[in-house]
Amino acid sequence: MELFGTDGVRGKAGKKVSAFNAMRLAMATGIYFKQSAKTNKILVGKDTRRSGYMIENAIVSGLTAVGFDVIQIGPMPTPAIAFLTENMRCDAGIMISASHNPFYDNGIKFFDAEGNKLNRDKELEIEKILKDESAITSAQATDKAIGKSKRIDDVIGRYIVHIKNSFPKGLTLAGKRVVIDCANGAGYIVGPTILQELGADVVVIGDKPNGFNINEGCGAMHPEYLAKAVLDSRADVGIALDGDADRLVMVDECGEVIDGDKLMAVLAVHLKNQGTLKGEGMVATVMSNQGLDEYLKKQGLHLYRSAVGDKNVVEMMQKKGINFGGEQSGHVIFSDYAKTGDGISSALQALAYLVSTGKKASEVFNPYHSYPQMLVNLLVDEKRDFETIEGLDILKNKVKEAGMRHLFRYSGTENKIRLLLEGEDEEALEAMMEECKAFFKGALA
Repeated sequence: MELFGTDGVRGKAGKKVSAFNAMRLAMATGIYFKQSAKTNKILVGKDTRRSGYMIENAIVSGLTAVGFDVIQIGPMPTPAIAFLTENMRCDAGIMISASHNPFYDNGIKFFDAEGNKLNRDKELEIEKILKDESAITSAQATDKAIGKSKRIDDVIGRYIVHIKNSFPKGLTLAGKRVVIDCANGAGYIVGPTILQELGADVVVIGDKPNGFNINEGCGAMHPEYLAKAVLDSRADVGIALDGDADRLVMVDECGEVIDGDKLMAVLAVHLKNQGTLKGEGMVATVMSNQGLDEYLKKQGLHLYRSAVGDKNVVEMMQKKGINFGGEQSGHVIFSDYAKTGDGISSALQALAYLVSTGKKASEVFNPYHSYPQMLVNLLVDEKRDFETIEGLDILKNKVKEAGMRHLFRYSGTENKIRLLLEGEDEEALEAMMEECKAFFKGALA
């Protein structure tokens, strides 16, 4: 797998994600979906990056060149693309976004006709087509077979109605002051609108996108700014989205960031108590804290762990017949309402539970004690196969003998290695992390 990462294709705009590469990738994608096409339509959305204009036009050119009609809907959250692809009976959906990455990166995510992200096998098929010059050349349409495109600006209403319908009819957010940080990204219209229509007193930040400020000092990647806004406005709770609004980070009324695992734990138990949790458990990734596992066991629930990436979480949810899961980092998936992580929809479920308890967020979303955990990201020159790194097995055994859980993995979207350590002794963790950092800097620099 050379092109696709953990979530579509992602890289620096104008380099890996250039207009030329985007056009050819769109052509290959169009060829792939032609095999099962029913309506001959593909939906295309984007976030607020300046490079989105360039990439969007290239994708439209590539899709129409192989005979697809394209519907362009402009800046919209990634989960909206998943929903609208199925809702508008399109053969596929494409989202142009690098999610939480800085503005100079961009990416391309793909959805099938049911609004599901493509699995590895399907991505590999597209990559094979991309490398087949004769397939690309022979698939180009001529005469009346060339596709057309049109822009539709009012589909945002469909998504707003869909998300609002996930909020319990008997509840309202009236009397709640909610701060929402839209990360200057794709959720800057949808998020505040939905909260206001549900009755909340809404304070909005990060809603002035200029093409370059997406995720910059705002949003889910920088919750400290949300925390300050919550305290300054004396709000009941704060919500932060990332650039494409598929991630959720929450802050309580004290300005404390709510741990992602704890948020999922509370919501899983809530679903169980409501009788709406399917599969007697939930799915999280290998990144989630051991404290989550132990808490769920006490509640009679099982924790299934998948590889990192909300796509992998969804695949395991489907395999196990489970309707709830997510990632510690903020991708929370209620499959009854969304096919992928949806920051706004997940926030509404959390807010609904908060309202129903009549308690403060700091009381509701802190149900257990987490094990100390450290996560460090290191830049690397190359992503060497772990099996070829001499001494790594010795390091892993040392970590294990110290009574710690570890996870070493490369980022699927950046030239970074992510080092995770978890254990009971925080000082011992810090010392071991320094040793791990030194080892990988020496091995991968």
